[in-house]
Amino acid sequence: MDILARNKRLEDLDRACLWHPFTQMRQWMEAPPIIIEEARDCFIRDIYGRWYLDGVSSMWVNVHGHGHRHINERLKTQIDRLAHSTLLGLSNVPAIELAHRVVTLLGDTLKIGPDSLNKVFFSDNGSTAVEVALKMAFGYWRHIGVTTRDSFICLNNAYHGDTLGAVSVGGIDVFHALYAPLLFKTHRSPSPYCYRCELGLRQDDCDMRCLKEMEAILSARRQEIAAVIIEPMIQAAGGMIVAPKGFLSGVSELCHRYDTLLIADEVATGFGRTGEMFACQHEGVVPDIICLSKGITGGYMPLALTVASQRIFDAYTGEYSELKAFFHGHSYTGNPLGCACALACLDVFEAEGTIEGLRPKVELLARWLRDIAGKRFASVGQARGVGLMVGVELVADDSGCQYGQRIGWQVAEKAKQKGVLIRPLGNVVVIMPPLAISMDNLATMLSIIEEAIAEVTDAT
Repeated sequence: MDILARNKRLEDLDRACLWHPFTQMRQWMEAPPIIIEEARDCFIRDIYGRWYLDGVSSMWVNVHGHGHRHINERLKTQIDRLAHSTLLGLSNVPAIELAHRVVTLLGDTLKIGPDSLNKVFFSDNGSTAVEVALKMAFGYWRHIGVTTRDSFICLNNAYHGDTLGAVSVGGIDVFHALYAPLLFKTHRSPSPYCYRCELGLRQDDCDMRCLKEMEAILSARRQEIAAVIIEPMIQAAGGMIVAPKGFLSGVSELCHRYDTLLIADEVATGFGRTGEMFACQHEGVVPDIICLSKGITGGYMPLALTVASQRIFDAYTGEYSELKAFFHGHSYTGNPLGCACALACLDVFEAEGTIEGLRPKVELLARWLRDIAGKRFASVGQARGVGLMVGVELVADDSGCQYGQRIGWQVAEKAKQKGVLIRPLGNVVVIMPPLAISMDNLATMLSIIEEAIAEVTDAT
């Protein structure tokens, strides 16, 4: 079979058999799909030999570039030893080593003691990490004899995954509203979306009213709230919404004041995305539970960790007759291949000084955001970001572009034609390259995206 016939067969089979996530399939089937079969460094290649800069880090998971030699070798070595063995009643070497290393890393970066964030529970992806956290928090209160704490506070515009528990604490109606009858009740607090403040206030004189709204919920329902769950510093899937300085630490202080647990969902923000290893570092916050996934394996294997404090773990210990075991688990919990990749990923962070090397890239992105916000593009409302997580919000007027206008997708299509793959969130153009991207490639990526925005929005 020649290459063109093979490619045509793959395209036909894709349309015939695959149901793609977060994809309007009618439109998908109207155009030839991009099918990736090779990747190197920060580039991915389709079946026709076209190379693209990976501006979305292969859905926010790639960290050190594709095909990193050290991670490749660690994975190959592990395959020859053990591909999988359950953690239900057994353990395995990579899972033990990774748990210890992550606990140590959290202790060093968040500057916490041995009883904070020291118990690791493995699962498979960000959604499951959040499900674990929610069940841990709920069960904690029950096991210590408090039966009234059975609800959670979450934020509008929040995204914590797509399983039903994670959707229950989500706040993006276009994703979640359809499933409302299936969800448990939560208390929604205003999003710190200063550009489109849902309280109708201005950031320069609002006195962070959104925090006061959260406090009002905690004050009125302090005996009902099991935990507050938050994406630290930036609501990623909500549109790269950057919280104002002091918001994260303010939420942490409220949790302490009203004696409730704090769950930090660092699935997207962890492992360098915000310029620090963990987003909680920016404001010195130590949660009771932290959820980690995506970049932990460098984009190689599905893996997630939910890390809890000693006091939460202790609530689940007891005699068999007390039924205090944490009745939760996954077939691939603590998968040795995923753990081996994660250990190798952390090796690379140390050996290559990844976090330190981010500084000039973060500065370049920040300058570009300021520059593009200052230019007279017809439809650029706000450019914002933290570290290497940034978004450019495209607006038609004060009320914003409508979801169906697909302005963000038009920009993504233009960028694709020029050799950069990005994936917008509605009408927010998202830029989230691998941490390993070179300064030259980052500059090229930003230049192409700016050209695409200009061409789509008819810059003046």
